[in-house]
Amino acid sequence: MARNPDATAPGRGAERVPDGSGLAADSDPGVVAASAGRIGNGPLLAGLALLTALVVFLDATTGNDLRVVPLLVVVPALASVYCTLRQTIWVAVWITIVVVGFRAGADGTFWDFVFGIGFAVLACALGVAACAARIRHATEMARLRSAAVALQRQILRPLPVVTGHVLAHGLYEPIEEDRFVGGDIYEVVESPHGTRVIIGDVQGKGIAAIGAGFAAIAAFREAAIREPTLTGVVEALEAAVVRHNAFSAQTGEAERFVTALVLGFDGSGRVEAVNCGHLPPRLLHDGRAAAVTLRRTSVPLGLAGLSRETRAAESFGLPPDATLLVVTDGVTEARDVTGAFYPLDERVGRWAGHGPQELLDALQADLGDFSDGVRRDDIAALALRSAPADDRLPRRPAAV
Repeated sequence: MARNPDATAPGRGAERVPDGSGLAADSDPGVVAASAGRIGNGPLLAGLALLTALVVFLDATTGNDLRVVPLLVVVPALASVYCTLRQTIWVAVWITIVVVGFRAGADGTFWDFVFGIGFAVLACALGVAACAARIRHATEMARLRSAAVALQRQILRPLPVVTGHVLAHGLYEPIEEDRFVGGDIYEVVESPHGTRVIIGDVQGKGIAAIGAGFAAIAAFREAAIREPTLTGVVEALEAAVVRHNAFSAQTGEAERFVTALVLGFDGSGRVEAVNCGHLPPRLLHDGRAAAVTLRRTSVPLGLAGLSRETRAAESFGLPPDATLLVVTDGVTEARDVTGAFYPLDERVGRWAGHGPQELLDALQADLGDFSDGVRRDDIAALALRSAPADDRLPRRPAAV
């Protein structure tokens, strides 16, 4: 599965994702799935033939006391829920033919015949119309979901990224259900003050959460280069989220906060961190994995006005061959069929000897197995390691 927005670039993921700008409707997997039927043509024809034979047999055995064939008019309505439009039309035409044949051979007045046929045609037509409406609605929702996911992918930087200090691999799996689309964010920026990294999660779901995430990402890209201190970067992020919330309030949207972990790498073997209500990183080294203890966790971005404490940075060591794993709560809050949460600390120890990309591959596969493929939130994870000297990019002056 893809781990980045640009699936066609060398060294990046293999999954081709819709960008909402040039793909035909039938090229979008979500749209194709929305208009696809749940029943194949063979089983549908066999089931329809069996049902027709059974109903005609019952009608013949009950005689004039109970006419069962007219009840077949409910079949197109049932087909409209599970079948494609073409399949539903086939079913409607077949049922109409059966009911007309039955009415033609049955006793009754001319008006009995007219009303019986008219009712059958109307019921079948309504079934076809219901199927068309269902597919149209599902297609529109699939396009909206694809557009939201494409927007998320375009906002976030393709990974892996190598800077003068850090080799960053990433795992990013946006959820494609409209009511669950989240606002997970990450970014890696090389600056004159070192490499700055952010991973975060916007409160809430939907397009509005993506907007708040974009505001935070845009502010980070500017502040990471401009601000000499990591706390200065975080203050700029706080101001950006507050401004975004003020604008959202004016337009009737709910205000949102952003949990974030901001890291700074300067090549000294230590990592500076400011934790704004986010999950602590995990350090994998010497075959062991453990959560990094951050004692100065502060409130999420956008909520500084509710706290009297100022945000402060702290540092911890990062050995040259160690990997730092940072994740969003889509990882730790994944659930299995019993409702139990994903035991990240227990599982990640198994992969302590893996490289960054192998670690993320193992995490992705294990998450899928644990949750049986059912997700309720975006998943984002970064595996960070000090960049080897021969992999480091040449330092370029950054615009301030």
